[in-house]
Amino acid sequence: MEKIRVLIAEDHEMVREGLKLILSAQSDIEVVGDAADGRAAIELAQKLNPDVVLMDISMPSMNGLKATEKLKACCPKSHVLALTRHKDDAYLQQMLSVGASGYVLKQSPPSELIHAIRAVAKGGKYLDPTVAGKVVGRFVGRSAVAKERLPEITDREEEVLRLISWGHSNKDIANRLDLSVKTVEVHKTNAMKKLGMNSRIDIVRYAVLQGWMEST
Repeated sequence: MEKIRVLIAEDHEMVREGLKLILSAQSDIEVVGDAADGRAAIELAQKLNPDVVLMDISMPSMNGLKATEKLKACCPKSHVLALTRHKDDAYLQQMLSVGASGYVLKQSPPSELIHAIRAVAKGGKYLDPTVAGKVVGRFVGRSAVAKERLPEITDREEEVLRLISWGHSNKDIANRLDLSVKTVEVHKTNAMKKLGMNSRIDIVRYAVLQGWMEST
């Protein structure tokens, strides 16, 4: 029987070792490599061509969102399964939008992870039951879940959100961009509405996933 070849991308060594033990105990799964950050994961994926890449979201050097986006471009046959502690709908939506085939929480039992790996290895989609209910009407049942993207925001709206995530006030942003404070507020409101955001915390979370915070 041909084994499912898995690459683990996780920045905590203890978690990586634990995952290796859990997965190696399965007769149909083989761990072919592990990486401590997104960049290393992409390099290994290009060399090893794994069937499934377990991808943590919060990692140094390059986060899981950016790594997934780049990995799907260079290794389209490798299926990405997000393995994270984040229950937030925003993280789930972002990961699926860049091509992840599944999303599993670290808080779930090992059996959930193993089931998810087997599912995505066959080309299927998998959402952890804890988060599936949040998106059942938005993602499940659509024919091209992994290819769906968030609504696009304009360059100016992105510029405003980026500056907000870096801690600038509306007045600071208005001065920087040579706009009125009211116009800045309009761009902010429009962008947040498009992306389904409700607070400044959502903006910061989005900024982290987009890699904007790495530019500060």
